[in-house]
Amino acid sequence: MPRAVALVAYVQVAAGIGALCVMDGLVKYLALRHGVPLTTFARYGSGVLIALGVWQWQGRPGLAPGGLRAHVLRGSLIAAMALLFFWALTLLSLALALTLAFVGPLLVPPLAALFLKERMQPRFVLAGVIGFGGVVVAAGGVPDLAGTRLLAVAAAVGAAFLYALSALVLRARAASDGATVITLMGAGVPALILSPTLISAGPVGAHDLALMLATGLVGNIGVQLIARGYVHLEAQASAVMEFTGLPWAALLGWMLFAEPVAPTTIVGAMIIAAACLWATRPEPAAVKAPPAPVP
Repeated sequence: MPRAVALVAYVQVAAGIGALCVMDGLVKYLALRHGVPLTTFARYGSGVLIALGVWQWQGRPGLAPGGLRAHVLRGSLIAAMALLFFWALTLLSLALALTLAFVGPLLVPPLAALFLKERMQPRFVLAGVIGFGGVVVAAGGVPDLAGTRLLAVAAAVGAAFLYALSALVLRARAASDGATVITLMGAGVPALILSPTLISAGPVGAHDLALMLATGLVGNIGVQLIARGYVHLEAQASAVMEFTGLPWAALLGWMLFAEPVAPTTIVGAMIIAAACLWATRPEPAAVKAPPAPVP
């Protein structure tokens, strides 16, 4: 793969992760006001409306053969993941919740080797371990698992595992279905699963309704960017870029919820940046064997 194409793909994935972090900040605000089930449905319900417009504008592309079952599986994983992670957001800081969610990228290389038959590359595995080390530094150590936060911690880790599985399905379908179809199905299936939450929904003001629409817009932009990057990257390569979400989470937590940014967060972010830059370096060219002598 040309170096320029790979760099663009890495930038797309990193930008998509940043967009999803902005969405997480909006979701946390809305979930504290309207509850997790309604907020989760709003994110994917509004995402469907926006994705349908893009799908129509793109000429209504169809699913590739065999895609429906994969997207139903991915959408079900997304719905369960979102409920768990969004609930954890209401009890934990953005940075801490994302720290726990970083278990997911560490799971991607072995799962990709198992299900997608990708060869596990040591540099991606090591970069993931270094990136997670930066996350632990940024969090100020291993999170406290005592007290009422225990269930929230377990929910965030469970969401990370579901995210890793959904990322594999996304990687497997990215090239055949395209970003537009992936975004539409990734919002449509969870919205359908979560639609019963509307039965007990209370009134929503115009301001919060606009923010709910914004979660769908920003979330769809994030998925579009990530899907476009995944076309050119192996799952284990793009998984390392997940760690770029920590600086975004720290910044948004400070801006929106007055969550302090400790010096360790800055040091951890530098470690993460180093791991990501190392993972994106080109592989050394294979040394060609000298031609056999002519008898």
